[in-house]
Amino acid sequence: MRPTIPLLILALLLSACGPDSPRLASQSLRVFAAASLNDAFSEIGQAFETSHPGSKVQFNFAGSNTLRAQIEQGASPDVFASANTKEMTSLIAAGFVQQPDQKIFLTNKLVIVVPKGNPAGIQSPSDLARTGVKIVLAAAEVPAGRYARQALEQLNAAYGENYSAQVMDNVVSNETDVRQALAKVQLGEVDAGIVYTSDAVAAPEVGQIAIPDPYNIRAEYPIAPLVHAPNPELARQFVDFVLSPAGKSILEKWGFTPP
Repeated sequence: MRPTIPLLILALLLSACGPDSPRLASQSLRVFAAASLNDAFSEIGQAFETSHPGSKVQFNFAGSNTLRAQIEQGASPDVFASANTKEMTSLIAAGFVQQPDQKIFLTNKLVIVVPKGNPAGIQSPSDLARTGVKIVLAAAEVPAGRYARQALEQLNAAYGENYSAQVMDNVVSNETDVRQALAKVQLGEVDAGIVYTSDAVAAPEVGQIAIPDPYNIRAEYPIAPLVHAPNPELARQFVDFVLSPAGKSILEKWGFTPP
């Protein structure tokens, strides 16, 4: 008996799904990125997956110094995006990144943030030196923490030579990355914190007090594929996407500025 038409169609479908049939290959991309890039890169990752069918972007967000150490200790991401040039320079010197491959793709600056309602009544950077004010910073080895301390030193010119020391006396917590510092402010556990402008954009409920430009820090963020990236072609495509008009538009939406 000859098979019926429906059975023939079923047989053809099953054979098409066999182990030797061509499929759209699934490609995984691992990106190590500074914690401050969380929101922007999460959106960029989704856009990249849409424009590169079959790709899947996996992120590891942390302090740039932590990510650099993980790479040096054997982690093998495809792409590294740092909140400062120091960590990228270290990886270049150690042979993990080629100098021509790294690109400065955005800049950022600092802002003082306070909990909703500003219970401590912080109005200007000078108020951070008041006795009893509780402040959170990222740790000194984290780019955001290093930048914050540099800005406080520069503010001595505006508020007196003891200003930065008085502010540091009010620091009650040093966090492992800038998003942890932001979280302390969001939860109302401290009176103020110093984070990136982009972090404040990601947390609209917090209040912002500007640090005047002459004393602020302009942070430069580099990005690069790793020399031994598991998926080098997709890594370069991701970096190109971040640098593209579509990527730049997303970064600017989240409060970053062009290099």
